[in-house]
Amino acid sequence: MILFRKFRVLILMVFLIACSMHIMIDLLPKLERRSSSACSCSHTPSEDPQNWAKHRAKPGSESGWPNKHTLRILQDFSNEPNSNLSSHSLEKITVGERSEALKRFEQLTGDEKRHTARDSALKNAAVMGSRLSALFEHPLYTRPLPPLIDEDTLFNVNTDIRFDPKAAENPEWNGEGKDGDYAPTGEMSSDSYPNWLRFHIGINRYELYSRHNPVIDAMLKDLVSQRITSVAMKSGGTQLKLIMTFQNYGQALFKPMKQTREQETPPDFFYFSDFERHNAEIAAYHLDRILDFRRVPPVTGRLVNMTKEIRDVTRDKKLWRTFFISPANNICFYGECSYYCSTEHALCGKPDQIEGSLAAFLPDLALAKRRTWRNPWRRSYHKRKKAEWEVDPDYCEEVKQTPPYDSGTRLLDIMDMTIFDFLMGNMDRHHYETFEKFGNETFIIHLDNGRGFGKHSHDELSILVPLSQCCRLRSTHLRLQLLAKEEFRLSALMEESLQTDTLSPILIRPHLEAMDRRLRLVLQVLADCIEKEGYSNVVEDDLGHRLIRRPRRLL
Repeated sequence: MILFRKFRVLILMVFLIACSMHIMIDLLPKLERRSSSACSCSHTPSEDPQNWAKHRAKPGSESGWPNKHTLRILQDFSNEPNSNLSSHSLEKITVGERSEALKRFEQLTGDEKRHTARDSALKNAAVMGSRLSALFEHPLYTRPLPPLIDEDTLFNVNTDIRFDPKAAENPEWNGEGKDGDYAPTGEMSSDSYPNWLRFHIGINRYELYSRHNPVIDAMLKDLVSQRITSVAMKSGGTQLKLIMTFQNYGQALFKPMKQTREQETPPDFFYFSDFERHNAEIAAYHLDRILDFRRVPPVTGRLVNMTKEIRDVTRDKKLWRTFFISPANNICFYGECSYYCSTEHALCGKPDQIEGSLAAFLPDLALAKRRTWRNPWRRSYHKRKKAEWEVDPDYCEEVKQTPPYDSGTRLLDIMDMTIFDFLMGNMDRHHYETFEKFGNETFIIHLDNGRGFGKHSHDELSILVPLSQCCRLRSTHLRLQLLAKEEFRLSALMEESLQTDTLSPILIRPHLEAMDRRLRLVLQVLADCIEKEGYSNVVEDDLGHRLIRRPRRLL
């Protein structure tokens, strides 16, 4: 009996010691925060990696991480180059002599240098005038669309119908207020719909958006400024992408920064294992506008707080579990995907801020079905095998006899997409999509451009094979000639257009110069085609009418 009582006392003592240790572990971060707050250091809250948990969630909330878990994940690590910079390495700049200021500029971080370059570039653009405005005023960029009928619009909207939040099962649907929040309203007209919804309503048979649609700029501002309410990983795909939902119920696809702007794709990388770059998505949208295609969904850059705007708002447990603190005291996560989703390839902030691209969502497939087509010039996606078009010089003749490429504008759209991809250096165009409502008489949607702008020192001529084999193009040829002129110049137009993005500069100078070089190569291929087959047999005259209305066979 005495031994049994001693055993019970021993068990009780062990239990009390364990409880005391747990309490001490829980109180330790609070004591550290108190001591750091009492310090006279000049660090801001966002710069203090030890306080990252304080910014995530309120104590006791289900989304907050337990401190024990936080201590355990400190043992994780990351080999991401972006994580090597700690917030404590940032230096403040003081006012001094001109020579000292030059030395300090060399000591600036990459982000500060980009902001300085962006401000100076904007000032220079204001002095020199806008090439972009002059381009959009050119007759080739002012051709009106034919009158739209109900069959030509993706959605038929009755402007007399009022929007009823209760009918949409959204009792908290709100109209935009002065302070940026949304207050409940009873009825809404189509003019007061959120910008993302107005973008969807404006899609038609010929374009995703019109040339000077103010809704697009307003929607891009929403993507940058709207509060993120939820985040989830996108299923499918080889690399990590996040679906972000905003306070106005709009959604966008977020691709986080994986490479710096100066990094090139390693020469030993296959095209199907290359990184997807956030700045390539942004630049592709601007290039698409300059080429007057308007087939890329609007994209903008945003600096995201990984703690407040991703970890705290996600309900995706698989994503939530991959967050950790790197040895450099930066917040990191890696999610789940086929490639590059591991601790060794984690995405790390500085210390919790990360760049990314936000591409506006197209209408839900339940409302506007899209059809996926296999690209006739799809690559083999194999380390040794080649695709048929790579070994058969007459491959285009077979394509011309195959629907939907035997009539209408589909083959010409493929040629446009070929030039678009070559200017970016994008080899990853295996499929494309169209809106099912418009059948075969509509444009190609240029989705997923993240593998562009990987190599500025190399021009992949195999991307131009469809153009050299088919020798067909619409009035895109005239616009390309215009962009090659000195008074416009593609690189200068891209530089000016990209300055409007929050993360500007988006592309470094070598990538801009590479586009000018590649444009000359495209024009040379077309010149060879014209010399061989004649101008009228190569360049399709679509200035006087729309081929979509009067399709003809392309044999």
